[in-house]
Amino acid sequence: MNDKAFDISGKVTIVTGGGTGIGADIAREFCQRGAKVLITSRTMDHLGPVAEGIRKEGGTVEAMICDVRQNDQVEAVVNKAVELWGRVDTLVNNAGASFVAHAQDISANGFNAIVSINLTGTFLFSKAVAKVMMDKKTGGCIVNVSSDSGVYGAATMSHYGAAKAGVVNLTRSLAIEWAKYGIRVNCISPGPIETPGVMEVLWPTKELQTKVANSTALKRFGTGQEVAWPCIFLASAASSYITGANLLVDGFSLSNGDPYSRLSDK
Repeated sequence: MNDKAFDISGKVTIVTGGGTGIGADIAREFCQRGAKVLITSRTMDHLGPVAEGIRKEGGTVEAMICDVRQNDQVEAVVNKAVELWGRVDTLVNNAGASFVAHAQDISANGFNAIVSINLTGTFLFSKAVAKVMMDKKTGGCIVNVSSDSGVYGAATMSHYGAAKAGVVNLTRSLAIEWAKYGIRVNCISPGPIETPGVMEVLWPTKELQTKVANSTALKRFGTGQEVAWPCIFLASAASSYITGANLLVDGFSLSNGDPYSRLSDK
């Protein structure tokens, strides 16, 4: 029996979008299991409280401001992780953004902004981390966070769904290309997750929340921890023969994107 199969202690990990919601939960769970984590966000207002809380619990964490669309900022984060801890073992590409709008009302700038944050940012961070893993010949794990919107599509979130679908395909492409370097690349696609602030924006009424919960076989929202745990699995040796996979963490969607229609069709 391999007691170390799920062990991630000491693994140097970067979590983008680690200042709020799912990203913060991922960072906490990794730190609780002994990983050394560098979290990023676009503002220190979010990062500071998360880092402080992790340190109070005895975790090893550093925080750094980064816009994932800016390659120089991305490379600065990766270089900082190497400077602090000598390598990078795991990258969790969690940073993302969206807004709710009918497709015909989304501007070119709005569409491009969502694609840049969700898809281009994932590519830039993956490339920067992979180069370190290749140079140091350490191998490693990249976990991309997509969405069930990227699998099924999502009414009123066509820009987001398209970007997240790109993340799923990028995962497969990078898994094929980087396997020879010992780099595994996998993806997680969460469904409706109960995170502070997000519920009020995406599903502002009790009626909508009930509709979304009932669109899953499990009849409930997921939690940030329930996304973090699969990330830990994919970062550990327990998943050593898994690459290029997209793991749906969605309570099994029965809807194919329909309950994501959050706007009136009038």
